[in-house]
Amino acid sequence: MRLKSFAASFAVTGLFASHPCLSSEIAADTLAQMEIISSKIASPLDSSPVMITIVSGKELADRNARDLRTALSLVAGVDIAPGGDGGPASSAPGLWGLREFDAFLVVVDGVPWGGAFNPALTTLDLTNVKQIEVLRGAAPVMYGATSFVGVINVIHYPAGEMIAQGSVGLGSRNTLNVGLSSNLSTIGPFKQSINFDAGTQQFSQEGSKLNRAHVLYRAAADLDFGRMHFDLDATVLHQRPYSPHPVEADGLSGRFPLDANANPRDAKADETRVQFNVGIDKDLTLGKWVTLLSLAHAENRNIRGYLRPDFADDGVTHNADGYRQSVAKDYGYFDTYLITNPTQNISWSIGVDFLFGNGHQDSDNFEYAVLPSGANRSISIQLPVDESTKLRDKRNFAGAYTQVDWRPGDRWNLLVGLRYNDTRESRRGEAVDHNAAAGTPNFTASSHARKTGFSGTAAGSYALWISDANRLTAFANYRNTYKPAAIDFGPEAEGTILKPETAKSWEAGLRGRAFGGRFDWELSYFRMNFRNLVIRENVNGLPSLANAGQEKFSGVEAEGRYRVSDALQIKATAAHHNAKYSDYSVAQEDGSLLQFSGKRLEVSPQYLAAVGVIYAPITSWGGSVVWNWIGSRYLDRENTARTHSYATLDAGANYHFSTWELRLDAYNISNRRDPVAVSELGEGQLYRLPGRTVLVSARMNF
Repeated sequence: MRLKSFAASFAVTGLFASHPCLSSEIAADTLAQMEIISSKIASPLDSSPVMITIVSGKELADRNARDLRTALSLVAGVDIAPGGDGGPASSAPGLWGLREFDAFLVVVDGVPWGGAFNPALTTLDLTNVKQIEVLRGAAPVMYGATSFVGVINVIHYPAGEMIAQGSVGLGSRNTLNVGLSSNLSTIGPFKQSINFDAGTQQFSQEGSKLNRAHVLYRAAADLDFGRMHFDLDATVLHQRPYSPHPVEADGLSGRFPLDANANPRDAKADETRVQFNVGIDKDLTLGKWVTLLSLAHAENRNIRGYLRPDFADDGVTHNADGYRQSVAKDYGYFDTYLITNPTQNISWSIGVDFLFGNGHQDSDNFEYAVLPSGANRSISIQLPVDESTKLRDKRNFAGAYTQVDWRPGDRWNLLVGLRYNDTRESRRGEAVDHNAAAGTPNFTASSHARKTGFSGTAAGSYALWISDANRLTAFANYRNTYKPAAIDFGPEAEGTILKPETAKSWEAGLRGRAFGGRFDWELSYFRMNFRNLVIRENVNGLPSLANAGQEKFSGVEAEGRYRVSDALQIKATAAHHNAKYSDYSVAQEDGSLLQFSGKRLEVSPQYLAAVGVIYAPITSWGGSVVWNWIGSRYLDRENTARTHSYATLDAGANYHFSTWELRLDAYNISNRRDPVAVSELGEGQLYRLPGRTVLVSARMNF
């Protein structure tokens, strides 16, 4: 049945490709897409030696995609779970079958979003985006020790080139969104743009809500010494989080109501974040010299609580652990490189970069009693503190890299890159047990780690067939990389630094264009050997991180797009992932070892598919429909609790007038509430899809 589902997904594309009455007039800019993420310079997607998907800003607007799940819902093999431990504004991306909170990299306008720490997904903003690029696998040369399974590259419109518009939206669950984008008056040689958006939304889970305000100011000018650009990005986020659903026996616990919230009554996951970027691009005799500096500061205020495994349900017995916490992080990025062309068909990049992070958390931990329904939720400040913890972490990732892109002819593209990494980290944790006997010393632990070594890639593509706008290209690549183990600034005092994660992967595939460029498609096969995957374990009642031995990932991903006309396009994707532990064991209380070799990673679906239809004429009626299908998953590491497949449906209809647009959009129309992501803080608990949302909005172009 699964294979039949995949065949049906692609049959839609094949049907339209064979229809004799379809328009052959396709906009020229759809035939030659350019990607940036693989080499930091614009390169033709046709000859890229890695699998990359580009989602244009126009498509995002046509589908009114407002978050990462909807934005990437038609990208093969990508499975975005909304929400998670970061709160309703966050998400948990899955790529190549791995949904680890730091296995991927998010880049926004050339800057790793979150610095040397985990991707800052709660503050990721997708308004006025020019395009999003999704690279499968690592970027071991250009971005070093930052990712394993993929890079999500978000590119906003440059200063002075934003789409000037205003928007307002009202919807179910007390949803309200407003936005304003404008190109400001020039000041001397400087072009300016500003984008402001804000919103509020409640969710189906009891007491959950988010309020958000974001502003992005961009300026750029061509000066005597080069092109200079500035960015100022600020976000204020207030969240009221919801609870994950516990797993018991062979499935989700029946003792926990669907939309219950076991958090303390004053729970929150608030964040304030400010980032400043400055860059200079200069043309030299040797080539182009690019320099970028980014500095950011973020502060979080968290009050959270999680049920314990085998929780009591009488509402009197302590059955949950919680914490009040403040987190502050300073992080930044510096990158400078030269791109030169020794010959007409060789592009050579050489540069150095530095990624740093300095963070600390202070937590007061407590226990409390709560009914599974959450009816008697306590206020955290009224609960006695059992333990106070502190954690300080500093990490620096420095690297020197070089990459050569050689195009010996119209058909060949060969890419070789090498990077030297120097990663350093220091950490200190401290815990005070308020119930300990007088004179008991505080727990302290500290550690330092340094790792140096090389990472790199070798890749190539060859055009097997070229005929006007039609093309068939084969590509293959090998990549190896490593990165320091994740730190999530939870409520524990983890003074020990885990082993670095390492990965070696290879990928091979085909991509093509046919029917005069109207139909483009891509197919790839990948394998990755992974060591020291960071996972969550429970130590003495507190969540803790641990290395998970060895894992193997393999799979096939395919996607196709048929442009019937400038206004109508159809997309279809399918993927098969095989993500398994190959050598991982956990010590039991009786001293025995529980071996997980051969077990599938939890919440990693083997099969995924999607079909989307987008109709977007310049005026009159338009609309879109996106169907996503996610195969069955195991909910636990032991592979004893398995859940069924599910499908979601998003759809929208709109009417374009000369300068403004009226829309009606619905997300998760089928109101699926399936488990989609493992909590890193609540042991044996999973977050479920939020319920259906309907939004009416208007947008006016100035």
